[in-house]
Amino acid sequence: MKFTGAEIIFKVLKEEGVDTIFGYPGGAVIDLYDELARSNFNHILVRHEQGAVHAADGYARASGKVGVCLVTSGPGATNTVTGIASAYSDSIPLVVITGQVPTPLIGNDAFQEVDIVGITRPCTKHNYLVKDVKQLASIVKEAFYIAKSGRPGPVLIDIPKDITKEKTGYNVPKEVKLRSYNPTYDPNVKQIQKIVKLLKKAQKPVIFAGGGVILSKASPALTDLARKAKIPVSGSLMGLGGFPGTDPLWLGMLGMHGTYRANMSISEADLLIAVGVRFDDRVTGKLDEFAQNAEIVQIDIDPTSIHKNIPVSVPIVGDCRKTLEHLNRLIDKEDPNDLTKNREAWLDQIDQWKKTTPLAYKQGDIIKPQYVIDKLYELTKGEAIITTEVGQNQMWAAQYYHFNKPGRFITSGGLGCMGFGLPAAIGAQVACPDKTVVDIAGDGSIQMNIQEMATAVQFSLPVKIVILNNNYLGMVRQWQELFYEKRYSWTNMEHAPDFVKLAEAYGAEGLRAIKPDEVEPILSKGLASPKTVIMEFLVEKEESVYPMVPAGAPITKMLLV
Repeated sequence: MKFTGAEIIFKVLKEEGVDTIFGYPGGAVIDLYDELARSNFNHILVRHEQGAVHAADGYARASGKVGVCLVTSGPGATNTVTGIASAYSDSIPLVVITGQVPTPLIGNDAFQEVDIVGITRPCTKHNYLVKDVKQLASIVKEAFYIAKSGRPGPVLIDIPKDITKEKTGYNVPKEVKLRSYNPTYDPNVKQIQKIVKLLKKAQKPVIFAGGGVILSKASPALTDLARKAKIPVSGSLMGLGGFPGTDPLWLGMLGMHGTYRANMSISEADLLIAVGVRFDDRVTGKLDEFAQNAEIVQIDIDPTSIHKNIPVSVPIVGDCRKTLEHLNRLIDKEDPNDLTKNREAWLDQIDQWKKTTPLAYKQGDIIKPQYVIDKLYELTKGEAIITTEVGQNQMWAAQYYHFNKPGRFITSGGLGCMGFGLPAAIGAQVACPDKTVVDIAGDGSIQMNIQEMATAVQFSLPVKIVILNNNYLGMVRQWQELFYEKRYSWTNMEHAPDFVKLAEAYGAEGLRAIKPDEVEPILSKGLASPKTVIMEFLVEKEESVYPMVPAGAPITKMLLV
């Protein structure tokens, strides 16, 4: 029996367990959409292709599955690039299917033709241009395998229009084997034994947890390790939720806007166990002064991430969960006193840092953005899925909302992509219909993909959008204040829309708080609503995110006020 290319694609998607596709139709994929109309897939029609990729990204993070989106050729394909680059930076498994002009027209400057394979080569884990319908099934199967195995990432499949019409037999391999691609999951046991020896002699150990902890589902093993060996834990932005944010051993986020105790602990540690992190510049600050007193262990499934930015003493290539589980088995054989001796002085020092220099703000007559996040945390009891836009709103969310579980914090970390939060919230809400999903946004960032309000309303998704409106591009303004003598060059955003009316125009609910005593009632009302809701909070215009490490400075040199 023969099937069209369009039929083959959806057969493989079904076999891969796909139930939801985020997309936007066009001429080059019209045959795919015709087939989609006869299928039982859940399709979410976005209003912009960038929104489709961000929504698939949010869906992937919230569900643990591979996110899938479908767009047309030319501008439809190029509109996905920002979302693909964001997913690539954060190692999120996506399969992005783009339409292409018919095979005979490729290279002829045909209408809506672009070389999307060439454009996305630097920001995809792998990509394909399908040239033969007979290869289509195996290519789609391979794409899913590559996207979700090893260090995850986005894979793009570019399909010419004629391929979707052609027919062939359905031959798909049951499993994928690629000679040139064999991720290392099992760590070197001798290297893990070195960690045990280092733990026995360490007096000031710290665990640094990154996004790899969440992606590999290593959170239980990491939590077990920290508690058994009494090791304080810090996290990167992408690692928030990998260790319970209310645990006494939690130090908070590390880096440019990290907590005082996290930055000081890393700087004074004699052993740093880094799990699923790549040591990016926002974390390390001045490289030659980062953790300079510590023996550094780095565990990562991606061998190219090890030694890339920071020299390490014990490199371990392997799956984070498998490595930590093996380490825990070795630790269980040791005398607990050998692992935790001399630890009390270290924990006391950290507790002192926490008491003397905590995260803090003073709520006065004008709403403080930190206060909004505090109240949101209280009202949701820390159980909401939080997505963010990018900027000050993102940092305040990371600092003041305490994440006790993985998959509850969804943000564009590596690329720092404004406009991420709303479509990502839509994807997360589709993945988790019974959970409260909140996008914490700034008034600048939310406007990047505000059109996705229509998507949320159309599909009756009760996403909540908390806008911290300071009438500025806040993070850039903060830098201008601190380092450019308050020359606020083109960061003023006073000509923003009336967000309450805008919400109503989309068919959503719009609420606004002007005074501090209105914050909790507005949040309570918005969270209780069954509708898509914008909650706008008019906050202190020149409030800044602290602590802050100036660019190029060591992380111990924090601006605290």
